[in-house]
Amino acid sequence: MIQRIQTIYLFLTFIVVGILPYIFPLWKMDNGKDYFFMQNQIFVILLGLSTAITVYSIITFKKRQTQFVVNRLNIVLNLILLGLFVYHSLNLSGGTPAVSEKGIGMFLPILAIVLLVLANKAIKKDEDLVKSVDRLR
Repeated sequence: MIQRIQTIYLFLTFIVVGILPYIFPLWKMDNGKDYFFMQNQIFVILLGLSTAITVYSIITFKKRQTQFVVNRLNIVLNLILLGLFVYHSLNLSGGTPAVSEKGIGMFLPILAIVLLVLANKAIKKDEDLVKSVDRLR
């Protein structure tokens, strides 16, 4: 399991979506306070779902096709999350102070998408290798 490169990519994705959002703020408000994902329930749900999907993908290492499909679902989920981050940073409600600068946490879904694409590429390579060996038998 761990000797496969896609598992390492998936573990790095787990760190990016499961641990780093607690450390890096999404953006900094005009009043100087950091805005973390925990302040919005939708962000909490989507990041929690992405983390759970990543863990499920790591656990299903023997089923390459399932892992591939689950990673694609996770890529779509992270694209939605990124879109929501951008939308909320640009269109905050009138009662909240405007965003003064974007934080590193806003770009974490991009890093997660890159890692998931790399994992899917490695899974596809493994699947092609297994199919070529089956042809030789």
